Amino acid sequence: MDKIKKAAMTNAFLTALYIVAIGTFMFYAGQMKLGRNNQFLAPIALLLLFVCSAAITGYLMFGRPAQLYVDGKKKEALTMVSYTLGTFAAITFIFLLLLFIFVR
Repeated sequence: MDKIKKAAMTNAFLTALYIVAIGTFMFYAGQMKLGRNNQFLAPIALLLLFVCSAAITGYLMFGRPAQLYVDGKKKEALTMVSYTLGTFAAITFIFLLLLFIFVR
């Protein structure tokens, strides 16, 4: 497997792993009623988490392709974005299937 495809798949899996970690945190934070007593800080914390998550996932999904594009390697950049998004779409589809299977 060439380096671009391997890096794209790694980035997609790291993004999915990050999302699983944040989703798990939010699930258990909701069960512990984290932030329910202090109504002022909870929305600020959630917005900070949202912006931080957008930055991290943006970096994981598009950081290296953007660097390749700026370096003049446009074909490699487009290939990497395509493989990253394709792999991430497949991971998303698998999680949706698992959701439908285990919710019944």
